[in-house]
Amino acid sequence: MTGQATPAHGLPVEDSDAHTWTGRARKWMLGKLPPDKLLPEDQPSYVMSWAYVFGMGAIASLLWIIISGVVLGLNGPQWYHVSSLGSFVNSTHLWSVELFFIFMVVHLWLKFWMAAWRGGRVLTWITGMLSFVVSIVAAFTGYLLQTNFDSQWIAFEAKDALNAVGVGAWFNVANLGQIFVWHITLLPLAVGAVVVLHVLLVRVHGVAPPLEAAEGDAQLLHAGPDSTEPKDVVR
Repeated sequence: MTGQATPAHGLPVEDSDAHTWTGRARKWMLGKLPPDKLLPEDQPSYVMSWAYVFGMGAIASLLWIIISGVVLGLNGPQWYHVSSLGSFVNSTHLWSVELFFIFMVVHLWLKFWMAAWRGGRVLTWITGMLSFVVSIVAAFTGYLLQTNFDSQWIAFEAKDALNAVGVGAWFNVANLGQIFVWHITLLPLAVGAVVVLHVLLVRVHGVAPPLEAAEGDAQLLHAGPDSTEPKDVVR
């Protein structure tokens, strides 16, 4: 009977060749995204430019969208249409959505002109665009849930358009319950999954350098501690 060797503190020693799917998955993930990439301590100096701020601004806005949305969903329209506090939370939910799209559009345009898909970052670019498209659908369903005259008008105008293209039977904007499920469950999960994947891909490939910077400069962040290469980083 053979056992796995363990160090003094009782944790198993890492096998060089994993024999289970969980071990292979762990080995693959650690190879693609080691801890120093997932939570880096240093960043290249060019990330101090305003061009690298708007992506984080979009994520910060998204976090408040989720928090305020949970509060609105738990209390319902009887709260945010009558209570002054509810009206305030409802307003911050709306304006955080506006800021989210402003930050995202600026972020996408800046990355387009920087050709941010360079250096094997095509999938990073695709997930960024996909998050924008899914967010538009999520915002649209939010306008349908205002429970006021505007939401009714938007719903029945959109119903005719969706019926005209043949998707009205599966996406019925006049069905408040269906739209509620889309807005608070399915679409937030989709947006969150794509955004998390996008951020992980940024960590895997590193931050896209400016056009005038060499591609290797962006990878100095991930050089080992014994590397003799000069680092141009900020802490």
